[in-house]
Amino acid sequence: MSGFPTPSTIPFPRLRPWLPAVPVLLLVAYLVLMDNGAISQTGTFLHELMHDGRHLLGVPCH
Repeated sequence: MSGFPTPSTIPFPRLRPWLPAVPVLLLVAYLVLMDNGAISQTGTFLHELMHDGRHLLGVPCH
């Protein structure tokens, strides 16, 4: 016995409901971190929301 815990596996049926959230979370991360106005030019509110989100996360944007 080496004293290290054995790795456990995550059962796929418990993971399956969360899989659709992955692309949505990646899109949100792109919009907040990398957009810089390319998509968020549709309205002032959305642009300012993404801009403030970058400042909140400490990402330089200007």
